[in-house]
Amino acid sequence: MNFKSDNEAPAHPLILDAIAEANRGMATAYAEDAWSRRLDRAFSNLFETDCSVLPLATGTAANSVTLAAASPVWGAVMCHRQAHIANDEGGAPEFYTHGAKLVLLDGADGKLRADDLGRAIDAAGTHGVHNVKPSVVSITQATECGTSYRPDEISAIAEAAHARELPLHMDGARFANAVAWLDATPAQATWKSGVDVLSFGATKNGALTAEAIVVFGHPEWLEAMHRMRKRGGHLLSKMRYVSAQLLAMLDADLWLELAGHANAMAARLAEAIEAHPETSLAWPVEANEVFMRWRPEKLAALKAQGFEFHIWPGHDDLARLVCSFATQPDDVRRLVDALESGASAS
Repeated sequence: MNFKSDNEAPAHPLILDAIAEANRGMATAYAEDAWSRRLDRAFSNLFETDCSVLPLATGTAANSVTLAAASPVWGAVMCHRQAHIANDEGGAPEFYTHGAKLVLLDGADGKLRADDLGRAIDAAGTHGVHNVKPSVVSITQATECGTSYRPDEISAIAEAAHARELPLHMDGARFANAVAWLDATPAQATWKSGVDVLSFGATKNGALTAEAIVVFGHPEWLEAMHRMRKRGGHLLSKMRYVSAQLLAMLDADLWLELAGHANAMAARLAEAIEAHPETSLAWPVEANEVFMRWRPEKLAALKAQGFEFHIWPGHDDLARLVCSFATQPDDVRRLVDALESGASAS
């Protein structure tokens, strides 16, 4: 019973069907195929505005290419201390930007706060050329704590960034889960709230391997993004297989259906954890990740029963439980039953 990561879930059958359909016959290479050429229109319809879309295979590449296009080599990327770009991408953002520094900021529930961000940007340049120059702000949606930014929170962050001439990037590896949880449209959760560019994730949500950079405006970034994607080895010759997955995700809102199921499974777990006499939630559950506090020996006992999950680094009493489109209600029920049994065990 795997609650380790939505990365470990299989690809959804409709995604495999889309790949098989794209596999019929010949097609132009290097994102000039019919599927890739449909992405701008498909995403523009989804987001209710004209946007430019670059398909890629990984979220790390989507984030890193974006930040490299938005920041000079002497720049600084302002992000949360727990951001994925800071902790889980092996220095790729710094590699792609050729040295732009990640400036790590604190904030409750894994979120940046607009006032703190504004002060940090203002303070970062007090020594002129002796400091790196704040160049772009990056937020993660949903956050690494499993929380989701509301549109008003995004708007406040965007206002603080734009007032200082910094663009706002959103790492949306779990954007689908955030939108499925929020009472907001994709447009309201992005460009209408001031987001300039989105890394749209699909792999965690049932794709085989498919991510996209979605640019709202900023045509001046596009040549750099296209060239960095190629130079970084992420312009796939057979990009049609990536693009076909993205189109399948948007078709009939499959992306939201799959994310909604994952969220519902996580909400059921969260309900049981909150009702449990010994366990507690580390953060509110606002997507598909659940962070549960319990005694280390109790977590070890769960693992011994065959439940797979991560012990959060540096916290032997904190487990991360992740649900996906493939998580079955019976899996959740078994885990809930094990929690209840563990509460009474000596």
